[in-house]
Amino acid sequence: MGKGLPRSLKHSDKSVVRVARVDINHAIEVTGDAGAANDGQVVIGDFPEGNILFLSAVAYVQFAGPTSDELADTWVGDYGIGTAPDANSALAGTDVNVIGSTEIAAATAELSPITRGEGSTDTIFDNTDGSLELNLNLLIDDANLTDTEVVEITATGQLYMAYAVLGDD
Repeated sequence: MGKGLPRSLKHSDKSVVRVARVDINHAIEVTGDAGAANDGQVVIGDFPEGNILFLSAVAYVQFAGPTSDELADTWVGDYGIGTAPDANSALAGTDVNVIGSTEIAAATAELSPITRGEGSTDTIFDNTDGSLELNLNLLIDDANLTDTEVVEITATGQLYMAYAVLGDD
């Protein structure tokens, strides 16, 4: 191997900043809830084991409904990506600590436009046990989904993240 950048990278410390791409192609079950936002979650990936210095992320996601009578053709909502699944129909805290709560513009024939979300922080995630997951959390506005009905929304897109692994125990 010759001199230069390829040789330097081969011999470099592997704990430098990493840029990762996570492909999103997942189904999310969303249940209608009378008087509240309708929520659903799905695990889309995870972090490597260790102490993770999370720097920033950008996601481009499109959501497609099942073209049914239960979901409005022009539905709207919000999404976020976090290290925990949404548990209370309010995207906040660890529900959105990777990609913040992002408004989804009105769908056409139950297909949303591609929606850009972003997140940036200098937080250290403790993933020394290797259990930390990336959760895509979706909320659909109350009036857009028939109460108690369950629909399957397909999410497609990409998540790009920058982070560093700061060692493990």
